[in-house]
Amino acid sequence: SHKSSKREWKPLEDHSCTDVPWLLLFILFCVGMGFICGFSIATGAAARLLSGYDSYGNICGQKNAKVEGIVNSGLDLTHKKYVFFLDPCNIDLVHQRIKSIALCVSACPRKELKTLADIQKFAETNGSTLCSYELQPSEYTTDPRAVKLCPKYPVPESAPIPFFHRCAPVNISCYAKFAEALITFVSDSSVLHRLISGVMTSKEIIMGLCLLSLVLSMILMVIIRYISRVLVWILTILVILGSLGGTGVLWWLYAKQRVSASAVETQIAKDNLQALLIYAISATVFTIILFLIMLIMRKRVALTIALFHVAGKVFIHLPLLVFQPFWTFFVLILFWTYWITVLLFLGTTGSPVPNEEGFVEFRMAGPLKYMWWYHVVGLIWISEFILACQQMTVAGAVVTYYFTREKRNLPFTPILASVNRLVCYHLGTVAKGSFIITLVKIPRMILMYIHTQLKGKENACARCMLKACICCLWCLEKCLTYLNQNAYTATAINSTNFCTSAKDAFIILVENALRVAAINTVGDFMLFLGKVLIVCSTGLAGIMLLNYQRDYTIWVLPLIIVCLFAFLVAHCFLSIYEMVVDVLFLCFAIDTKYNDGSPGREFYMDKVLMEFVENSRKSMKEAGRGGGAESRELKPMVGADEE
Repeated sequence: SHKSSKREWKPLEDHSCTDVPWLLLFILFCVGMGFICGFSIATGAAARLLSGYDSYGNICGQKNAKVEGIVNSGLDLTHKKYVFFLDPCNIDLVHQRIKSIALCVSACPRKELKTLADIQKFAETNGSTLCSYELQPSEYTTDPRAVKLCPKYPVPESAPIPFFHRCAPVNISCYAKFAEALITFVSDSSVLHRLISGVMTSKEIIMGLCLLSLVLSMILMVIIRYISRVLVWILTILVILGSLGGTGVLWWLYAKQRVSASAVETQIAKDNLQALLIYAISATVFTIILFLIMLIMRKRVALTIALFHVAGKVFIHLPLLVFQPFWTFFVLILFWTYWITVLLFLGTTGSPVPNEEGFVEFRMAGPLKYMWWYHVVGLIWISEFILACQQMTVAGAVVTYYFTREKRNLPFTPILASVNRLVCYHLGTVAKGSFIITLVKIPRMILMYIHTQLKGKENACARCMLKACICCLWCLEKCLTYLNQNAYTATAINSTNFCTSAKDAFIILVENALRVAAINTVGDFMLFLGKVLIVCSTGLAGIMLLNYQRDYTIWVLPLIIVCLFAFLVAHCFLSIYEMVVDVLFLCFAIDTKYNDGSPGREFYMDKVLMEFVENSRKSMKEAGRGGGAESRELKPMVGADEE
């Protein structure tokens, strides 16, 4: 088996297409997505969404066909281009829509109308009738039906929403109730107004701080290789101090309680004492275990530092890697915009049917009403596909960098070469990997949906079971994402299909299980510290700049926005860093497994990693060839040829 596996890892020698059937399946799926979009536009949903429609099924701004059994349908509304709601503030939160009669009008009321007489005057001067179609402007003040068929007054000052032809109140306080349902703490609309005005007045500062977080993230990418050693020491010291401090405090509390308990002989005091003793002992055990783990991991932390150092070099050789998150984000935003547009179309597709109030609703009949399920699966699969393409591109570029002996011979832009390779050969693999993630994500989302729907109805046991299932699926998803990342790397090296790559990568990872654990714990924590550093710096700059606005309620929201943005930016950049480190580790593991530095089997690795290998060999020789866990673990890696 060893000979066959030795033949398998041929870095970058030949490129062949992988997982073609999956690519065809993915293309078919995308064609289906396109069909949904075409269908919803063809059935007139686009016109309904953009031009708007009234409660009687008429599209504003055009001639309409009659709907059976509905009065006021089939009108010619060529000159009435805007939708006007009689009671725009009556929002039904359950169905997320406005509960009000909608009419088509020729102009929105640009100033507040307080009485029916004002509405009548507006109709006569502007020619825009705001009451239902069956009332003439002259009847507004005389007809008893006007109470139901005319708008609820005072009619707020409104303006048309750009592109969507709906009249919306200019003053947002009307929607404060809507916002309240979403944000419970905003009790009076004045607070909401102050918050919004606070964001508006400091928008230049917010923009500047967001730019600052971008720049800081880029700087951190360059300097993290120099400060990685320091970060590890800070981390170690923090963990040691934290665990020692916690244990010390518990023992001190126990001693103090014991002195006071000897005076008071009650059952509660005894119970408290016993509980404290148990806590203190368990904390001590935990601390001792932590120290042991740190002692064992000591050597492996050196590998993490070396990998971070090399990752820093990768970014200097492949500067375009830094811009990778931008492209991904841009493509995702484009796709999500398309997706939401089609979702809105789907909301207005279907044939008009009268509802119980005598108005028109659009409902899809038969199997077509399940189209939006397909659409939701599409959202998850294609988003995952885009993210997986990013992983594959990064993996391809880093693999090219690692397995090119003369760095001068690198292609002009390894990133573009990698994208080219991905598009020509490996799209099927990416489609398959993202589909596997989708398969885990969808059940999790369904369970989460059930969980939110059952709030307060079900018993504790059922809720606990649901939570456990959701948690397990989440863990599975995380593990699969990590395995996928390594499978893509293996595909980039060998041009094998997804399953073979995943198996090969899995074997390598299992052989280096302890190292994988060290890199993922220490490395992730270092990157987390990096994120905290960026958020804190941006937040500090924000406090300095916003300090001149003394009213703290105003600058809390801008600060939160800035910190969230900074965290997102830092996360995007540092996740690329994490990817690079993971890819480098797999390359390093393969390199040490199949090469030993002898002539004809030279290492591909960087000299920083070379030093690490030399040091670990020295420590193995000192420990004696047979003894020591370290030598047992390194032997199959370094001395694979002896078997």
